[in-house]
This record gives sequence, C-alpha cells and structure tokens, in this order.
Amino acid sequence: MEKLYEQKPDIKEFDAAVVTCQPGKNGLYDVTLNRTAFYPEGGGQPFDTGILEVTGDPETAKEAGTREPADGEKSASRRLTAKVAEVHEKDGRIIHYTDRELPPGSQVHGVIDWERRQCHMRHHTGEHIFSGLVHSHYGYDNVGFHMGQDGVTIDFNGMLTMDQAVELEREANRLVWADLSVEAWYPSPEELHRLEYRSKKELQGPVRIVRVPGGDTCACCGTHVSRTGEIGVIKVTGLKKYKSGVRLEMLCGLKALEDYEKKQEQVARISNLLSAKQGQVAIAVEKLLEESGAQKRQMGQLYQQIFRLRCEQLPRGKEPLLVFEEDLPPAQLRMFVTCLCQEEKGDLVLGCSGSGREYHYVLGSRGEKVEEFTGKLNSLLEGKGSGRGMMAQGLFCASREEIERVWNAGEWRE
Repeated sequence: MEKLYEQKPDIKEFDAAVVTCQPGKNGLYDVTLNRTAFYPEGGGQPFDTGILEVTGDPETAKEAGTREPADGEKSASRRLTAKVAEVHEKDGRIIHYTDRELPPGSQVHGVIDWERRQCHMRHHTGEHIFSGLVHSHYGYDNVGFHMGQDGVTIDFNGMLTMDQAVELEREANRLVWADLSVEAWYPSPEELHRLEYRSKKELQGPVRIVRVPGGDTCACCGTHVSRTGEIGVIKVTGLKKYKSGVRLEMLCGLKALEDYEKKQEQVARISNLLSAKQGQVAIAVEKLLEESGAQKRQMGQLYQQIFRLRCEQLPRGKEPLLVFEEDLPPAQLRMFVTCLCQEEKGDLVLGCSGSGREYHYVLGSRGEKVEEFTGKLNSLLEGKGSGRGMMAQGLFCASREEIERVWNAGEWRE
C-alpha cells in the first residue's frame, strides 16, 4: 500500500481504489485501499478521520445501496459516501473503519479532516522540537508521549523545573519563528549508521528520520508540518513530577491560542470581581486569602468561646452524651465534641447537626477506641463514615427521633 501521508503530509484529498471491504465490529466495515493519505494511529499520534466517496460508475454506487438521483439533481448526489471513523495498521495493512460498505474494485476519492490532521501535525512537530532540546541540554529521553485533540503530554526520565521548561519553551519558539524546513526521509543503511538520532526502541528494517535543523533528529513514522513556522507557537501548560522524572503538558498553534483566550477570560472575570488590575490579580488574591485566614481564625476563637459556654451548662459525667446543634458545619461540630470530651461531659459523646433525615455526626471518646461503635451506629442508622482512635465522623440518613432512640437504647455498645 502506498502511504501518501509519508510522501506529502499536507495532502488533503486523494484518489484510490478499494482493495477489500469486510464487515467489522460495531456496525463498521474494514476497508483497505491501494493507496491512502489517512494516517493510522501509531507512535503517539491519533488516526485521521474524513470521508471516502465512490467516484466510479453510478451503477456501482446504486448496487451498494444508494438511490437514483431525482430530476434536476447533480450526478454527484448518486455517489456513495462513507465516513472514516478510525484508521489502524495491522499486519502491514492499513484498515479504514467506515460506516458504509464500499464495493471492492471501485474508485474512491478520499478527503481528510484537515483541521484534525493539521492539529496533529503542529503538535507532533512541536513535541519533536521540545524533546530534542530537552535531550541536547539535559540528556533526558522522551519515554512517554500522548497526543490528542486537546494537546500533548510528554514524559521525560529526568527532573525539570518550571523555570527550565520556560527557557526551553522560548528556545523552541525561536526555532518555530525561524520558519525552518522540516525534513523527513528514509536514509540508506550506511547513512543511518552515521546519523545521531533519537529513538525510543531498537528498530528493524527501513527507518524514517524526521529532522528539524538545530532542534531535533528523531526516528518517527508520524506526520509533521513542512516548515516550523506552521506550528505558530509552542506553549508549556503544565509540569509535574511523574515516576522518576516529569510529565510535561504542551499546546501548539490554534490550541495554544484557544487556551490563552480561555485563561484571559478567567483573569478578566477575576479582575472585575476583585476590582484589581489584571496584572495585579495574584497580589489581590493573596491579600484576600490573608484576610480570609484572619477571619477564619477569629471565627474559630468565637466558636471556642461559644462551645466553652455550652459546656459549662452541662454537668460532668461518664454516661454517653448525645447533643444536637443546628446548622453547625462538620469542622465546628468536631470542635464542639472535642471540647465536650475534654471537659469530661461524657466518656462517649455523639454530636449531630442537620435536619429531616440527614445529620452529620461526630463521635468522640475520652479513652475508648470508637471504630466498633461507629460501625454499629452506621448499620443501625443507615450511616456512612469512619474514624480512627478516639474520634470518628460521618453522616446518618435518619431522623432526630431515630438517632435518639438508637442512642438511648444502647444497642450500639453491645
């Protein structure tokens, strides 16, 4: 099979002949052609999609299930058109998974979903440039690569900081804006032996090399732009530790612009909400967090005072204690139960806050571990929750009356 995408990666349409067509899985048909511009999934790059349209004798299309044109309709309307949903390579054959049967021997005209292909080409070439620079500067290898419509993730087997990634990004974009020619070819065995190139694995047979001058030389079967300027821009959008190295997220071209537009919209909204200039949003957020933290600390002190006053109203004792509080958040409920235990208001204290048949609870103890009690209470009151040591918390799906009845009956202690 002639692989047109290797010869001319910017090809959008082509003509071919159907070699085989067989029923496949999920209602699709497995179609092979004598030549194709559809890229099959592989090397981290997704497959192409598009259409295949029968261009031969109208009778061919009619026999395959199309209708005769009505008066006044163009003859093209008689053509059988199949959508190409996926493309994969198996045992040396490139299989197009179509939604319609295509008669073997018929001539077809293929049209690639160019927006999808172009996105893949930009990202794949951008990944080559960035990975090549990482390798030349730090000696790290690209050990994992995934590309989708929403961008690229690259795994490197060494550590990078965000500052280093930004410097590499700038260098990569200088290569993009230099509008360099991207070369792709099958070197002879002798030439290949002399070449220094990146490869994730040992390769057998002919090896296709892709080279960006000053950026990268790598063994690759994917599609790439003809000139680096077509990438537009390379933007690192994320970096995190992954296994023994890092995982980097990257966007190129239109996807990078769309990402910038979304983030710019968010910054503008935050700027308006905080009444701060866009360049000072981070400072305004830091100030807001400081103020919020001070308010939380003040509220915590007020809650502590309230809880101490509530504790003073209750006698000391060793009997299990059940208390209900209205509209008390789980964190404050935990604080109240802790206070009750510390003030020796009961050896076991169950605090509940809620309404209807939904009550948050905290179970605290002055000495006993509460795991077993928690499990029994959850079973009796349709609850869920857990804890360790002398405190547990969760949610009961029961009414106040049911909680009081179960607690007072004491079955949960047996």
